[in-house]
Amino acid sequence: MSYDVARVRASYPALAEGFAHLDGAAGTQVAAPVIEAIAGTLRRAVSNRSAAFEPGRRSGEIVAAAREALADMVGGVAGGVVFGPSATALTYVVARTLARAWRPGDEVVVSRLDHDANVRPWVQAAEGAGAAVRWAEVDPDGDLPTKQYADLVGPRTRVVAVTAASNVTGAMPRVREIADLAHAAGALVYVDGVHATAHVPTDVRELGADFYVTSAYKWSGPHLAAVTADPALWERLRPAKLIPSSDAVPERFEFGTPSFELLAGVTAAVDHLAALPERAGGPAAPEAARRDRIVAGMATAAAYEAQLLDRLLTGLAANPDVTLSPAPAGRCPTVSFRVRGQSPADTARLLGDRGICVFSGDYYAYEYFTATGLRDSGGAVRASIYHYNTAEEIDRLLAALPEVR
Repeated sequence: MSYDVARVRASYPALAEGFAHLDGAAGTQVAAPVIEAIAGTLRRAVSNRSAAFEPGRRSGEIVAAAREALADMVGGVAGGVVFGPSATALTYVVARTLARAWRPGDEVVVSRLDHDANVRPWVQAAEGAGAAVRWAEVDPDGDLPTKQYADLVGPRTRVVAVTAASNVTGAMPRVREIADLAHAAGALVYVDGVHATAHVPTDVRELGADFYVTSAYKWSGPHLAAVTADPALWERLRPAKLIPSSDAVPERFEFGTPSFELLAGVTAAVDHLAALPERAGGPAAPEAARRDRIVAGMATAAAYEAQLLDRLLTGLAANPDVTLSPAPAGRCPTVSFRVRGQSPADTARLLGDRGICVFSGDYYAYEYFTATGLRDSGGAVRASIYHYNTAEEIDRLLAALPEVR
């Protein structure tokens, strides 16, 4: 595959500082068009939304464009896109809203593989409603077996919350199969796509997700998140809200004045990813629909990242002092490991001293690291690959590990 990573990297100004950013799972660097869109919005006259004057109409257009872009990014519907400050905040909104209809004896299903943002809101909402919590467990291979959901889901199940990709190991559960089991029982499915969206083409309908949450700062954009669902599903829900605020969908679920500049950045990030094949040296396809170009762009990114992941895994496996966290094949390009005789925090700090950015700890995968017994001893080191990383950066990490050991 032809992939001109130098051309891709040229679109990310921050990469010029020379750090090896193997920390994309915690947030990627921002693409130049996104920076320009945010700055350009701040330079123009943009007022709060109003049909009475041009600056107010501009803000409305920014919001509408961002909804269209996000819908194209994940295969959703613009009228079903709700924006918020973070995936955590949005999940709490949805959990609290749904829980208003729960009764004692109802059940929610969560997993030990998930980021706590797709666990604790559901657990706490269930506690408040007197509902029960049922747990899907991770197997010794680091996967989330689908077959257990046949026993976990029943007639009183109200929500099944599951991740599309683990931010620890990159494992990608078979979400559609889980969703089919949930839907057969009449339950809703809430999918955490924060980690997955950055690495693979996403189609919420193919996944069977009733709700799908993603964060733009994981895929070259600003710190803003969105959850998408069918507008008809949103219409059935009544969140706690201010009386004068809009009762329309999706505005009903967005609290306060939105950040118009960040919404402009979301649109720019989507457009940037839609142009990725061309940026990587392939032919331009301006006549194709943006949704099609996004799918092609993410497929291009996935193929390139898979090459780097194979290089990283091969190098780590050859180091006798490294222990890899188990993970199944077909994963996102994220790896967790520990170095013998060294705390993960020390490994990350010593690598950081060499300009190599990796994370350590539990990365909010609280249940996973508790279940594996690693949380109290510091969790693990995480190296995560994004489509602007290079083979040289992978080799830089691999060469540094014996030094820090």
